[in-house]
Amino acid sequence: MSSPEVPSLDEPPPDLDQVLPTVVDHVALARLYGEPLFKLPQDLYIPPDALQVFLEAFEGPLDLLLYLIRKQNFNILDIPMAAVTRQYLAYVEEIRAGNLELAAEYLLMAAMLIEIKSRMLLPPKKVAEGEEAEDPRAELVRRLLEYEQMKLAAHRLAEVPQYGRDFLRAAVYVEQALVPRFPDVQAIDLQSAWRDILKRARLVQHHRISREELSVREHMSIVLRQLQGRRFVEFGELFDVGRGMPVLVVTFIAMLELAKETLIELTQAEAFAPIYVRLAYSPS
Repeated sequence: MSSPEVPSLDEPPPDLDQVLPTVVDHVALARLYGEPLFKLPQDLYIPPDALQVFLEAFEGPLDLLLYLIRKQNFNILDIPMAAVTRQYLAYVEEIRAGNLELAAEYLLMAAMLIEIKSRMLLPPKKVAEGEEAEDPRAELVRRLLEYEQMKLAAHRLAEVPQYGRDFLRAAVYVEQALVPRFPDVQAIDLQSAWRDILKRARLVQHHRISREELSVREHMSIVLRQLQGRRFVEFGELFDVGRGMPVLVVTFIAMLELAKETLIELTQAEAFAPIYVRLAYSPS
């Protein structure tokens, strides 16, 4: 097995111009596998149909004919059929080279142009005295004029502002409810507020053993007196935590009775907000 050749120290170093690109300060023309290319390769092959440029796009044979006539300022009532047919056939040949199916419609019009040109070369038919000979181009001129009118009308319609393309319908939401409607107090919210009252009562409770007769009706009157002349009272302000647990329980039962008899209302500004109590009637 032969060992790889080692360059001799006496040999000159390789030419850097053959290793590095000659132009390093300019922008690369392209990148091939991540490497910059500063000049086109000599063996680069570009297929003939790799790039196609259409300078004009036509919507059909009549559109192409109208373009050729208007571009060269021909009189549409006196079309030079030889020049127009020659230019038209040159364009059709370009289409046939790339898309034969698209060229079928254009070939039909080409046959019509050749027929008109041939009829113009023949002597005109004899007609009665006082009548003019029929121009072979008359039918083609009529179709071209109608097509031009439709094309101009479509262009004017396209310039009209359209909904969804040029403008959108304005949508404005107006709140209709003028009187604010507070959310209803749920049983679980009332239960949570009652737990807070009990927690505060346990902090100041006394271990006094005594017998006290408490009246629910009496505490109903006390709650109503506390609410008179006031618009809203917070739920916790109606409980006197210093009087012990029995008074708190009776006061809570009294409030439930008042709410049951629709004498008071329990409201909230929003969900999880403090609960407020107010009279459900206007005292005389």
